[in-house]
Amino acid sequence: MSDLPHILILDAREQEELVDELVRGAVTTLDDAAVTHERLSVPTAFELPAGVRFAVKAMDVYTGRRRFDGYVVLGCVVRGETNRYDYVCAEVMRGLQDLVLHYTLALGMGVLTVESREQAWIRAATGSRNQGGAAARTCLDMIALKRRLRLFPR
Repeated sequence: MSDLPHILILDAREQEELVDELVRGAVTTLDDAAVTHERLSVPTAFELPAGVRFAVKAMDVYTGRRRFDGYVVLGCVVRGETNRYDYVCAEVMRGLQDLVLHYTLALGMGVLTVESREQAWIRAATGSRNQGGAAARTCLDMIALKRRLRLFPR
């Protein structure tokens, strides 16, 4: 088994063009670090915690499949005219944090929670804030911390 991390990029397709830009930033960062990665998608940000949990459970030791060393979770929730935004944002963040703590996951969170698509583009653009790349770097940093604390090998 390689010492290089194996990363899952999990994205929510609801804001497809924005999320593709986040993924572009994450993939560039992971490729620059020479790590392997796979990409899976869920329909909306609300399903991101379930998608991570599915991936964790699918990599069970009994399947013989390699586990992911880290997760880069990407999506975008834009405030609308109802309070749905508040519930979705809170539950996505809580769900991801619960998974991180329960399973000791290295996770880079790149779910944008914004007032407008314009704000989202500023944060997502690889030539600007590049939050996809930042999420990938966070994931790699957390993997390094786990290794330093000898939480690896799995």
